[in-house]
Amino acid sequence: MTPAYVFDLDGTLVDTAPDLNITINALLTREGRREIALEEIPLLVGNGVKKLIERAFLRTGAPIDPARIDSLYEDFLALYDANHSSHSRPYPGVIETLTRLQKTGARLAILTNKPQVSAEELIDTLDLARFFPVVYGGGKRAFLKPDARLFAEVMTDLGGDGPAVMVGDSLPDVQTARNAGVPMVLVSYGYSAVPPETLGADALVDRFDEIPAAAERLLGLSQR
Repeated sequence: MTPAYVFDLDGTLVDTAPDLNITINALLTREGRREIALEEIPLLVGNGVKKLIERAFLRTGAPIDPARIDSLYEDFLALYDANHSSHSRPYPGVIETLTRLQKTGARLAILTNKPQVSAEELIDTLDLARFFPVVYGGGKRAFLKPDARLFAEVMTDLGGDGPAVMVGDSLPDVQTARNAGVPMVLVSYGYSAVPPETLGADALVDRFDEIPAAAERLLGLSQR
Protein backbone atom coordinates (compact mmCIF):
# COMPACT_ATOMS: atom_id res chain seq x y z
CA MET A 1 0.00 0.00 0.00
CA THR A 2 1.22 3.50 -0.77
CA PRO A 3 2.62 5.51 2.15
CA ALA A 4 0.41 7.77 4.23
CA TYR A 5 1.51 11.27 5.20
CA VAL A 6 -0.44 12.68 8.15
CA PHE A 7 0.22 16.40 8.46
CA ASP A 8 -0.28 18.90 11.21
CA LEU A 9 -1.75 22.17 9.89
CA ASP A 10 -0.70 25.31 11.77
CA GLY A 11 3.06 25.81 11.62
CA THR A 12 3.53 22.84 9.28
CA LEU A 13 1.44 23.39 6.16
CA VAL A 14 0.31 26.97 6.75
CA ASP A 15 1.77 29.99 8.54
CA THR A 16 -1.32 30.96 10.52
CA ALA A 17 0.42 32.90 13.28
CA PRO A 18 -0.50 36.40 12.00
CA ASP A 19 -4.24 35.70 11.99
CA LEU A 20 -4.13 33.83 15.29
CA ASN A 21 -2.25 36.79 16.73
CA ILE A 22 -4.82 39.31 15.52
CA THR A 23 -7.67 37.23 16.92
CA ILE A 24 -6.27 36.60 20.38
CA ASN A 25 -5.29 40.26 20.67
CA ALA A 26 -8.87 41.28 19.94
CA LEU A 27 -9.98 39.24 22.96
CA LEU A 28 -7.15 40.47 25.15
CA THR A 29 -7.79 44.13 24.29
CA ARG A 30 -11.46 43.72 25.07
CA GLU A 31 -10.49 42.38 28.49
CA GLY A 32 -8.08 45.23 29.22
CA ARG A 33 -5.00 43.06 28.74
CA ARG A 34 -1.82 43.83 26.83
CA GLU A 35 -1.46 42.48 23.32
CA ILE A 36 0.58 39.39 22.52
CA ALA A 37 3.53 39.89 20.18
CA LEU A 38 3.67 37.75 17.07
CA GLU A 39 6.81 36.01 18.28
CA GLU A 40 4.92 34.83 21.39
CA ILE A 41 2.41 32.78 19.38
CA PRO A 42 4.55 29.58 19.42
CA LEU A 43 4.28 29.65 23.22
CA LEU A 44 0.48 29.51 23.02
CA VAL A 45 -0.47 27.06 20.27
CA GLY A 46 -0.42 23.28 19.95
CA ASN A 47 -3.12 21.94 22.24
CA GLY A 48 -6.28 23.51 20.88
CA VAL A 49 -7.94 26.91 21.02
CA LYS A 50 -9.03 26.71 24.65
CA LYS A 51 -5.44 26.14 25.74
CA LEU A 52 -4.33 29.01 23.51
CA ILE A 53 -6.79 31.32 25.28
CA GLU A 54 -5.81 30.10 28.74
CA ARG A 55 -2.11 30.58 28.01
CA ALA A 56 -2.63 34.02 26.49
CA PHE A 57 -4.57 35.28 29.50
CA LEU A 58 -2.08 33.78 31.95
CA ARG A 59 0.76 35.38 30.02
CA THR A 60 -0.85 38.82 30.19
CA GLY A 61 -2.14 38.81 33.75
CA ALA A 62 -4.33 36.78 36.06
CA PRO A 63 -5.61 33.39 34.87
CA ILE A 64 -8.96 33.44 33.14
CA ASP A 65 -11.97 32.34 35.14
CA PRO A 66 -12.59 28.73 34.04
CA ALA A 67 -16.31 29.49 33.90
CA ARG A 68 -15.64 31.92 31.04
CA ILE A 69 -13.55 29.69 28.81
CA ASP A 70 -16.45 28.34 26.75
CA SER A 71 -17.82 31.79 25.93
CA LEU A 72 -14.33 33.09 25.11
CA TYR A 73 -13.81 30.08 22.89
CA GLU A 74 -16.96 30.91 20.93
CA ASP A 75 -15.91 34.57 20.69
CA PHE A 76 -12.48 33.54 19.41
CA LEU A 77 -13.95 31.27 16.74
CA ALA A 78 -16.37 33.95 15.54
CA LEU A 79 -13.53 36.45 15.17
CA TYR A 80 -11.08 33.97 13.68
CA ASP A 81 -13.39 32.33 11.19
CA ALA A 82 -14.29 35.73 9.75
CA ASN A 83 -10.63 36.46 9.00
CA HIS A 84 -8.80 33.12 9.10
CA SER A 85 -6.95 33.64 5.84
CA SER A 86 -6.37 37.38 5.84
CA HIS A 87 -2.66 36.87 6.36
CA SER A 88 -2.24 33.08 6.56
CA ARG A 89 -0.40 31.44 3.68
CA PRO A 90 1.02 28.00 2.84
CA TYR A 91 4.73 27.75 3.53
CA PRO A 92 7.12 27.76 0.57
CA GLY A 93 7.10 24.47 -1.31
CA VAL A 94 3.83 23.19 0.15
CA ILE A 95 1.72 23.25 -3.02
CA GLU A 96 4.50 21.87 -5.21
CA THR A 97 5.40 19.09 -2.78
CA LEU A 98 1.82 18.02 -2.15
CA THR A 99 1.25 17.95 -5.90
CA ARG A 100 4.20 15.60 -6.37
CA LEU A 101 3.10 13.37 -3.50
CA GLN A 102 -0.43 13.19 -4.84
CA LYS A 103 0.87 12.16 -8.27
CA THR A 104 2.81 9.28 -6.72
CA GLY A 105 -0.38 8.01 -5.09
CA ALA A 106 0.63 8.91 -1.54
CA ARG A 107 -2.30 9.02 0.89
CA LEU A 108 -2.55 12.46 2.47
CA ALA A 109 -4.40 13.59 5.58
CA ILE A 110 -4.48 16.44 8.07
CA LEU A 111 -4.56 15.82 11.82
CA THR A 112 -4.76 19.07 13.76
CA ASN A 113 -6.08 20.39 17.06
CA LYS A 114 -7.45 23.42 15.22
CA PRO A 115 -11.27 23.33 15.35
CA GLN A 116 -12.72 21.19 12.57
CA VAL A 117 -14.72 23.92 10.84
CA SER A 118 -11.84 26.40 11.03
CA ALA A 119 -9.42 23.84 9.57
CA GLU A 120 -11.74 22.90 6.72
CA GLU A 121 -12.53 26.51 5.83
CA LEU A 122 -8.86 27.50 5.93
CA ILE A 123 -7.62 24.76 3.62
CA ASP A 124 -10.51 25.34 1.27
CA THR A 125 -9.76 29.05 1.03
CA LEU A 126 -6.06 28.40 0.46
CA ASP A 127 -6.73 25.73 -2.21
CA LEU A 128 -5.28 22.91 -0.12
CA ALA A 129 -8.47 20.89 0.35
CA ARG A 130 -7.95 19.14 -3.01
CA PHE A 131 -4.96 17.29 -1.55
CA PHE A 132 -6.62 16.01 1.62
CA PRO A 133 -9.55 13.57 1.48
CA VAL A 134 -9.25 13.12 5.24
CA VAL A 135 -9.18 16.02 7.71
CA TYR A 136 -9.40 15.54 11.47
CA GLY A 137 -9.63 18.71 13.55
CA GLY A 138 -10.53 19.61 17.09
CA GLY A 139 -14.08 18.63 17.94
CA LYS A 140 -14.36 15.83 15.37
CA ARG A 141 -13.82 13.54 18.32
CA ALA A 142 -13.95 14.17 22.08
CA PHE A 143 -10.16 13.95 22.32
CA LEU A 144 -7.23 15.81 20.76
CA LYS A 145 -3.65 15.05 19.75
CA PRO A 146 -1.57 13.35 21.06
CA ASP A 147 -4.28 10.71 21.52
CA ALA A 148 -3.27 7.80 19.27
CA ARG A 149 -6.91 6.92 18.59
CA LEU A 150 -7.07 9.90 16.23
CA PHE A 151 -4.15 8.66 14.18
CA ALA A 152 -5.72 5.21 13.99
CA GLU A 153 -9.01 6.67 12.76
CA VAL A 154 -7.20 8.77 10.17
CA MET A 155 -5.48 5.67 8.85
CA THR A 156 -8.78 3.79 8.66
CA ASP A 157 -10.29 6.63 6.66
CA LEU A 158 -7.26 6.60 4.35
CA GLY A 159 -7.94 2.99 3.48
CA GLY A 160 -6.34 0.96 6.24
CA ASP A 161 -2.89 0.09 7.52
CA GLY A 162 0.35 0.54 5.65
CA PRO A 163 3.50 2.62 5.90
CA ALA A 164 2.72 5.94 7.56
CA VAL A 165 4.53 8.97 8.91
CA MET A 166 3.47 11.92 11.06
CA VAL A 167 4.65 15.36 9.94
CA GLY A 168 4.46 18.30 12.31
CA ASP A 169 6.21 21.15 14.05
CA SER A 170 5.80 20.77 17.82
CA LEU A 171 5.64 18.49 20.85
CA PRO A 172 2.02 17.31 20.44
CA ASP A 173 2.92 16.03 16.97
CA VAL A 174 5.95 14.14 18.24
CA GLN A 175 3.87 12.68 21.07
CA THR A 176 1.18 11.64 18.59
CA ALA A 177 3.73 9.81 16.47
CA ARG A 178 5.20 8.08 19.49
CA ASN A 179 1.78 7.06 20.82
CA ALA A 180 0.78 5.75 17.38
CA GLY A 181 4.08 3.94 16.84
CA VAL A 182 4.95 5.69 13.58
CA PRO A 183 8.01 7.69 12.46
CA MET A 184 8.02 11.45 12.99
CA VAL A 185 9.28 14.14 10.59
CA LEU A 186 9.55 17.51 12.30
CA VAL A 187 9.84 20.82 10.48
CA SER A 188 12.16 23.38 12.04
CA TYR A 189 10.30 26.50 10.88
CA GLY A 190 7.03 26.06 12.80
CA TYR A 191 5.61 26.98 16.20
CA SER A 192 7.53 24.86 18.66
CA ALA A 193 7.83 26.48 22.09
CA VAL A 194 11.25 24.85 22.53
CA PRO A 195 14.11 24.26 20.07
CA PRO A 196 12.82 21.64 17.60
CA GLU A 197 16.02 19.64 17.77
CA THR A 198 15.29 18.87 21.45
CA LEU A 199 11.98 17.12 20.76
CA GLY A 200 13.43 13.80 19.66
CA ALA A 201 11.88 13.51 16.20
CA ASP A 202 13.16 10.84 13.84
CA ALA A 203 13.99 13.46 11.21
CA LEU A 204 14.24 17.24 11.30
CA VAL A 205 13.90 19.23 8.08
CA ASP A 206 14.28 22.92 7.35
CA ARG A 207 12.11 23.05 4.22
CA PHE A 208 8.80 21.48 3.32
CA ASP A 209 10.17 20.02 0.10
CA GLU A 210 12.61 17.93 2.15
CA ILE A 211 9.79 15.96 3.76
CA PRO A 212 9.26 13.21 1.14
CA ALA A 213 12.92 12.15 1.08
CA ALA A 214 13.09 12.13 4.89
CA ALA A 215 9.86 10.13 5.16
CA GLU A 216 10.96 7.57 2.60
CA ARG A 217 14.25 7.04 4.43
CA LEU A 218 12.38 6.46 7.68
CA LEU A 219 9.90 4.13 6.05
CA GLY A 220 12.59 2.22 4.15
CA LEU A 221 11.08 3.05 0.78
CA SER A 222 12.95 3.73 -2.40
CA GLN A 223 12.79 7.38 -3.37
CA ARG A 224 10.70 8.21 -6.40
